[in-house]
Amino acid sequence: MRKLAPLKSLYSFVAVVETGSMSDAANVLNVSHSAVSQAIKSLENQLGKPLFQRVGRQVVPNALGRKYYRSVAPALESIVSATESIIQPAQSSHLTLNMINSLAMHWWIPRVSDFQQYAPSVDIRVSNIVGRFDLVEQGVDVALIHGKPEDWQDYHCEKLGDDELVLVCSPELIEDVSSLALADIISGYPTITVANERRKNDWQTWCDAFGLPLPKQQKNLSFNISIQAVHAAIRKLGVIVTHRLFVKDDISLGLLTELSPPVINPHQEFYFVCQESELQNEHVLLLRSWLKSEFNNIKDGTTKTS
Repeated sequence: MRKLAPLKSLYSFVAVVETGSMSDAANVLNVSHSAVSQAIKSLENQLGKPLFQRVGRQVVPNALGRKYYRSVAPALESIVSATESIIQPAQSSHLTLNMINSLAMHWWIPRVSDFQQYAPSVDIRVSNIVGRFDLVEQGVDVALIHGKPEDWQDYHCEKLGDDELVLVCSPELIEDVSSLALADIISGYPTITVANERRKNDWQTWCDAFGLPLPKQQKNLSFNISIQAVHAAIRKLGVIVTHRLFVKDDISLGLLTELSPPVINPHQEFYFVCQESELQNEHVLLLRSWLKSEFNNIKDGTTKTS
């Protein structure tokens, strides 16, 4: 069997060529200067020929050294890449996607079959953590955020789209919408509200956009979460200002009808959030691409239901 050059000598050789210095090569390899010097000397002794020459303070390869480097460097890179491919764990196709419950119920679930067709290799588990949280501690790979980017500055945070507020009700509650002004609607029909911190500005924002007074709060029609409030509207209990994305499919299915043009909500937007390192995961990139496509469809006025 042929005698092979020790890998440590080859690593030292490549490092010295690329840095032009024994000291810098030692820093790159995290070894002492003498260790690099001895490795180069050992390699040159084995080859029986010198590989370097000194030019001022630099150590540069001679003609033979340059030729040797062109053969050795790619081979070492292949060894490193092959080793890393084994050491690094395979990317899991299982992803935990966090979103608020209303978004999961009204937007994600109707689109699950679309996503399955788009990315059949990806398996999504949905979680419903509310507010600011640590993605790593909670085991979340990607968060579909309905909020503001200031809360997610430690992560990759990418805007997907604006949040729009719209006034809706059951089509059976108001049969001839065109005959009524918005002021008549909110004064003449019960108004449904969502009382939690995230939704407290919905009615005020919508009323300000149309120059209307805030309607009085109705008995028995204040709810803590949007799902309950939207269901109350579907059951013909009153009118509600809600997030258009949450009810877009209910509108297309004829369960709700829009009573007003949409209003941009300045308090919340939709964002794709993940750790920077997750952008190397092909499954995360597939999910990101699909989400961006879906939100572009919303901007273009395209509705997908399953």
